[in-house]
Amino acid sequence: MDLQSVTLVSLILTLIHILGLFAAIDAIMKARTSQGAIAWMLLLILVPYVAFPFYWIFGRSKFQGYVNTRRIRAKDIKENTQTFRAVDPDVIADFHEQPEMLVLERLADFPFTHSNSIRLLVDGEATFDAIYEMISAATDYVLFQTYIFREDGVGQRFAELLKRKAKEGVAIYFLYDEIGSYQLTRKFLHELRESNINVRPFHTTRGKGNRFQLNFRNHRKIIVVDGNTAAVGGHNFGDEYLGLSKRFGPWRDTHIRIHGPAVQAVQWSFMEDWYWASGNSINVKWEEEPAEDGNEVAIVVPMGPADTIETCGLFFVHAINSAEKRIWIASPYFVPDKQVICALQLAALRGCDVRIMLPERPDHLLVYLSSFHFISETAIADRITFYRYQPGFLHQKVLLVDDEMAAVGTANLDNRSFRLNFEIMVAVVGGKFAHSVEAMLLEDFKHCREVDPQEIQKRSFWFQLAVSGSRLMSPIQ
Repeated sequence: MDLQSVTLVSLILTLIHILGLFAAIDAIMKARTSQGAIAWMLLLILVPYVAFPFYWIFGRSKFQGYVNTRRIRAKDIKENTQTFRAVDPDVIADFHEQPEMLVLERLADFPFTHSNSIRLLVDGEATFDAIYEMISAATDYVLFQTYIFREDGVGQRFAELLKRKAKEGVAIYFLYDEIGSYQLTRKFLHELRESNINVRPFHTTRGKGNRFQLNFRNHRKIIVVDGNTAAVGGHNFGDEYLGLSKRFGPWRDTHIRIHGPAVQAVQWSFMEDWYWASGNSINVKWEEEPAEDGNEVAIVVPMGPADTIETCGLFFVHAINSAEKRIWIASPYFVPDKQVICALQLAALRGCDVRIMLPERPDHLLVYLSSFHFISETAIADRITFYRYQPGFLHQKVLLVDDEMAAVGTANLDNRSFRLNFEIMVAVVGGKFAHSVEAMLLEDFKHCREVDPQEIQKRSFWFQLAVSGSRLMSPIQ
């Protein structure tokens, strides 16, 4: 190697170390925890060649720019339409003397509303049939948002339905996450647009602060029809959600269908995301429509990395701390932070029936391995019971508190949902809905095996090493 080449290599290496130093300073200033700041700082200084690109892809915990767009969007709506935050007092449920409910309202920035009809949709067939029926009945507009959309049987069925409704003159707005739906082809998207369907990726890399980020995802699954009916839950759009995957077999998931004033809050969440993705507003209906056949009280809690506080984690901690008799949680992943672990342990020490239902089969190996560590760390003798669902893959995100509150939505019990994903949960207060969720979960428990919290100790050294290594990567899983 000649002198000129050596000089060039030296300059490049020096530049990388300088960039690593500046990135280390950035990590010290902005990392969420002191442990994270120290870890990034050491890696960026000692091995900047590897750590620097990883830091710019995975190192941020706040989604830049969305907050300002949210303010603009709110101002735009307030100037041009009746906002949901100016909701008719007649449909607001009054919880001013119940601080535990006011916490949820402040987290959500939405009020509890009554006169909602909320139907539990168990598994893919019931969910897709209900959504198909909703969209088929649309006369004005459809807001369609998903994390994963596949060009398989399920995807094609809904694509054809959306095209047909667009041909009938119904306005269709289709928002997808470009990382979750990375397999969508240009041809498929072009055909949707040619059918007069407004299609947009969420643009997680939009904005100079997000340009290199692959860590943020829009994980919401939302359908809103004509401003009066909505669906929210764990199902994406693909054949596996009907249990047709050879890898996973039966797919266990849960959605809800909402009719009533709570739909407006779901719609608001979509509108904020659409405004970020497109920069445009949509003419939608903001009048509340109480359900004639429903009296459920509900609150919609959107959450994500653009929030000023960690809404998702606080939602789970508050729900667990509110439990007096029981807290049951079903989640495909169990990678909690220390606050959630402590909340679960305190609930168990209060005498609550604490149950966590997880899948037996993994879809993400690192998350699955990490769960063994966190189960062991969370367990207190026999006070917290963990279950592994046996028939297929468990993907539902469901929470049951005592006999009065249940929540269904898109948020998992992991760091990604707590801090990196845009999520949405719907909490319903009332014995009728809580009883239906209880019955559903009791049926699920019949298909589970109870977990020995210390079963990792019976595994091989190499498995334990893999678990320990995976646990170190839990902040970005």
